[in-house]
Amino acid sequence: MKPLNVPGKETKELLERDHAVISPSYPRAYPFAMDHGKGSEVWDIDGNRFIDFASGIAVCSTGHSHPKVVESIKNQVDKFIHISSDFYHPVWVEFSEKIAATAPFKEPAKVFLGNSGTKAVEAAIKLARSHTGRQHFIGFFGAFHGRTMGSLAFTSSKTQYRENFSPMMSGVTHVPYPDAYRPILVQSEGEDYGEAVVRYIEEVVLARTVPPQETAAIMIEPILGEGGYVVPPAGFFPVLRRLCDKHGILLIDDEVQSGVVRTGKFWAIENWDVEPDIVCFAKGIASGMPLGGILARASVMDWPMGAHGTTYGGNPVSCSAGLATLELNEGGFMKNAAEVGEYTLDALSEIMTRHPSIGQVRGKGLMIGIEFVKDRETKIAATDLRDNIVERAFHNGLITLGGGKNCVRIAPPLNISQDLINEGLQMLEDAITSAEAEA
Repeated sequence: MKPLNVPGKETKELLERDHAVISPSYPRAYPFAMDHGKGSEVWDIDGNRFIDFASGIAVCSTGHSHPKVVESIKNQVDKFIHISSDFYHPVWVEFSEKIAATAPFKEPAKVFLGNSGTKAVEAAIKLARSHTGRQHFIGFFGAFHGRTMGSLAFTSSKTQYRENFSPMMSGVTHVPYPDAYRPILVQSEGEDYGEAVVRYIEEVVLARTVPPQETAAIMIEPILGEGGYVVPPAGFFPVLRRLCDKHGILLIDDEVQSGVVRTGKFWAIENWDVEPDIVCFAKGIASGMPLGGILARASVMDWPMGAHGTTYGGNPVSCSAGLATLELNEGGFMKNAAEVGEYTLDALSEIMTRHPSIGQVRGKGLMIGIEFVKDRETKIAATDLRDNIVERAFHNGLITLGGGKNCVRIAPPLNISQDLINEGLQMLEDAITSAEAEA
């Protein structure tokens, strides 16, 4: 496969301008400067064409510039662009009714809307403390929940995010995520690793450091996002739910990356038939427009007027894009995510047989992680190899993102075709082959 000549002249010039004026705090994967996109394909400003296996970190869920989404945005812009959350408008109510109807719990749901994932997490934190009158939380190592100060207290995927920002919000205790591929706790006979993690929470954390009667909530990503698309064992969520019920602890389900059909079900936690109390959403909910929020049981969302708010809550343009996104999901994108996701997992499992550097392929729907190792027996993380693969895939014409220390994330638009999956996987395997040869 002949690599693209990237970055091109136009991109290099743009990078110089970028470096002169834009904050250096933004993490940049590689020098891709986008000009336009259509569906699951994107073009850079030098005219190079790429297949998109990242979709803006699972944001462009309906593909780039889907006509139905574009039309909904244009129609709303012609009416009005913004009215503050001090007032009312129909699109806000209609979108909230639609998203509330998807709630993964039987009780009626209420909705709070903001404009990002980290704001959704902040709202969930405040609501949990307001509703329970408790102050402590439990989170999980490897998780990413955002970078604002409340959500950052839960984020533990990299120390880089916390460096120079201490002290964090108090009251958050972390425990191991149920990663059965890399277990760090001892399992009892007959229990899966997820059950072992919950036993550790009850017998160690709640017994020795965090009083259960003072614990407001446990917050978890049903599938780790930036942490490497780790899928928990089957026994984890049912026993975690029972633990929460036993002590009156809320279960906060952070679906910012995994939700909105990404796994082939509307909410990822539905893969385990467990009902959370609060759901955080953002990213793919509005196909690229800034929108996020929380769903909560009506009995839980009982905070008084003025307790929380946001200027951009219920923005009409974002809500219009959200409505179009929900309609497209119902119209076949959920089915496509499940079917093409299963096909992709099978194809990657076959690719794995040819590449000893692949330690594990995992995922649900179109949320798939590939973990690279130096040796399958020792499972030593092959971070440099992973980075090389991501870079080579870019030069082959494939947009991917890393995850965790040594994973590649695959999260294309939910309507991607099997033909584009095949083309992208060929680009990826070529990158793996050449990187392995160089290692």
